[in-house]
Amino acid sequence: MTHDVHHFDMGLWLLVLAYVVSVTGSVVGLACTRCSATAPQGRDRLRWLVMASIAIGGVGVWLMHFIAMLGFAIPNGVVRYHLGWTVASAVLAIAAVFIGLITIGRSVHVLRLLAGGVITGSAIALMHYTGMWAMQIQGSITYDRTLVAVSVAIAIVAATAALWFTLVLESPLLRFVAGLVMGLAVTGMHYTGMAAIRVSVDQNAPVPQGLEVFSFLFPVFVIGLLALVAPITAVMLAPDRDADESPTETYEEVAPVRQA
Repeated sequence: MTHDVHHFDMGLWLLVLAYVVSVTGSVVGLACTRCSATAPQGRDRLRWLVMASIAIGGVGVWLMHFIAMLGFAIPNGVVRYHLGWTVASAVLAIAAVFIGLITIGRSVHVLRLLAGGVITGSAIALMHYTGMWAMQIQGSITYDRTLVAVSVAIAIVAATAALWFTLVLESPLLRFVAGLVMGLAVTGMHYTGMAAIRVSVDQNAPVPQGLEVFSFLFPVFVIGLLALVAPITAVMLAPDRDADESPTETYEEVAPVRQA
């Protein structure tokens, strides 16, 4: 027998906070992605992509997920989280986003962009469902397969669009819009995925072991925000190669004409 669950047990303000965190990580990560496209090959480019992966996968996706999970509650039920799977979900998100960003390359190529969008969007979904696997309850959880498929599609389509914006648009303001799109993808995918769950509670089952989300989220939240300091500083100090690569006019000095 399925059991009703609450997704906004602490109020709708938590949805706003989750979206803001996701947008922040996405904007910083996409800015690093843009810098990687104009950076020299080698360690410089890899350093940008690592920072982008941590910002998008670690903050924009993983941290957003567990902030949103603060609002998840099962009336008369206990919810705990397995530490190993919780950590694994963060590692998977960062690694998968890194692979997706490597795939898209430096410029727009349709096949690479589609492949990178699929990998990055799938990374968002992978993190979500791995994070849900970490959740322990008194009973069992099943999923509506249609809504699961819709949630994955949302993540892939919006992630692809955000990556395209990042590679094509030179305006920082429009690239910020790309961050809003990716934040919408992450948040939309999360709550669509949450709408897919069906919970069956067994009061006779043993109380699950593990951590409460409050016990690890605050220190992780602080660490996540501190992790953004390095990429934000790097982006602010990075030379504007887009401007440097713009064509400049050259003038040749014309020798005076001698009169016969």
